[in-house]
Amino acid sequence: MTSTSPLPSDSPDELAPPQAERRTAKPRAIRRSLTLAAAAREFARHPSPWMIAASLTVVLTVRLVLGDWQLTDALVPVLILAAFPLVEWVIHVSVLHWRPRHLGPLTLDSELARKHRAHHTDPRDVPLIFIPPKSLTLTIVALVAIALLAFPRTALGLTFLLTITVLGLLYEWTHYLIHTDYKPRHAPYRAVWRNHRHHHYKNEHYWFTVTTTNTADRLLRTAPDPAAVPTSPTARHLHAS
Repeated sequence: MTSTSPLPSDSPDELAPPQAERRTAKPRAIRRSLTLAAAAREFARHPSPWMIAASLTVVLTVRLVLGDWQLTDALVPVLILAAFPLVEWVIHVSVLHWRPRHLGPLTLDSELARKHRAHHTDPRDVPLIFIPPKSLTLTIVALVAIALLAFPRTALGLTFLLTITVLGLLYEWTHYLIHTDYKPRHAPYRAVWRNHRHHHYKNEHYWFTVTTTNTADRLLRTAPDPAAVPTSPTARHLHAS
């Protein structure tokens, strides 16, 4: 079942959908004045938060039982957190904004890219906000394999997996919340909220970070002054000519 959420009533004009679209929008399932509690209830109705939370519970339990804490167990989360804005940027650009390619009779186009294009078409379609369960399952399996095979200690691999799982749940919550009509109340979240809204409603070629401030965007020159950037005619239809 598809549920939709309106844009916040205080969205700046350049982030709001066209007037014609507002007149023909689908019935709105989430109230215009949204509390965090109401947002959390909607969040909990979707499979990916439960899948990530279940993975987090299992990994945390095994990690605590295994013990074997060493200094590198503190270093791994620090390194992951430092790299995360850049990783998020790369995934958004190279995976989510993947342009379908043809190799003979084959079309190279992942589920993540297809769902993300649909998400851009209707950013208020709540189920499209979340990582698709099939792709998430494959991602979890791949991360477990990395954790078990790429680290010198099983415990260290679990620390890696625990950190990634926490960040994954944070990503899902933040991305979901940005697309509801919960109104930002604090400057850090407002900055994240505004950047992602610019990406969807201003120009899809910029502002690729989602859960972090635009450090990676500034580093990679995708954080221009919004006033100097033209509104893209393809922000809602990625790769359209």
